[in-house]
Amino acid sequence: MTMTRRAPHPRRAELLAAGAATVTVVLWASAFVSIRSAGAAYSPGALALGRLLAGAVALGAVCLVRREGWPPRAAWRGIAISGLLWFGFYMVVLNWGEQQVDAGTAALVVNIGPILIALLGSRLLGDAMPPRLLAGMAVSFAGAVAVGLSMSGEGGSSVLGVVLCLLAAVGYAAGVVAQKPALGRASALQVTTFGCLVGAVACLPFAGQLVQEAADAPVSATLNMVYLGVFPTALAFTTWAYALARTTASRMGATTYAVPALVVLMSWLFLDEVPGTLTLAGGALCLAGVAVSRSRPRAGKAAAPELTPEPRPEPEREQA
Repeated sequence: MTMTRRAPHPRRAELLAAGAATVTVVLWASAFVSIRSAGAAYSPGALALGRLLAGAVALGAVCLVRREGWPPRAAWRGIAISGLLWFGFYMVVLNWGEQQVDAGTAALVVNIGPILIALLGSRLLGDAMPPRLLAGMAVSFAGAVAVGLSMSGEGGSSVLGVVLCLLAAVGYAAGVVAQKPALGRASALQVTTFGCLVGAVACLPFAGQLVQEAADAPVSATLNMVYLGVFPTALAFTTWAYALARTTASRMGATTYAVPALVVLMSWLFLDEVPGTLTLAGGALCLAGVAVSRSRPRAGKAAAPELTPEPRPEPEREQA
């Protein structure tokens, strides 16, 4: 007798997806603090490879326990593209770019990513772009500009660094849009695990640098690299995929505008970097924009719910 799995209540499913998105943005914000420590001892490619290897080990262990098996063949195209562009290319190029420009400039340039996600999602995935989403993204981007300007100045910048951060934003956006269809055919854990493996394989040319630098790096830098792999990569990318499977790429991209505000708060709490008035105002704008983009229209106005679980078949599992 075959038992059918009861679908979760829409409200409960919405709350679970919102909670998953919250976990993602908090952990991604914490990554900036860890990158600042690990990046002093590891080169961009070595740091990306070490982070991806740590993430792949953690994700692989969970997959073995859950017996996830291999993703269906139909999901591999999206997994491979997102693995190369987001897990691999994005991490290396962003690490490199942040060595060429100050943190404010990097944050400012990379935050065009959600806008690119909305444009690509509308063009390639048919995502709707309601006025509330567009207005919220405009407010959040203004906040990101304020945060970036307030943090810029002392670190200096270069044309190369700006170009690298711009390429990172493009890779991030393209990876997210490529990942979305794969989540309709495989589980969030499968898509994240094998995307991380693809990224790690792409970064293997940096293996020699990783071994050499790990021998000389302080323990704190190596621990930060492992933290980046286990939490902001393995856990946060999985919760991201879970939420992305239940909403549009555009709305998920808009949610990440909460990251700059959280980075300001964490830098204040853990690094004793007291934010200025412009920084605080920018962080508040980022959060306000996210709230607008996620808000519901008033009763009587037709609109799609923000986080609606998409019906999809149970992912295929590898037969023993």
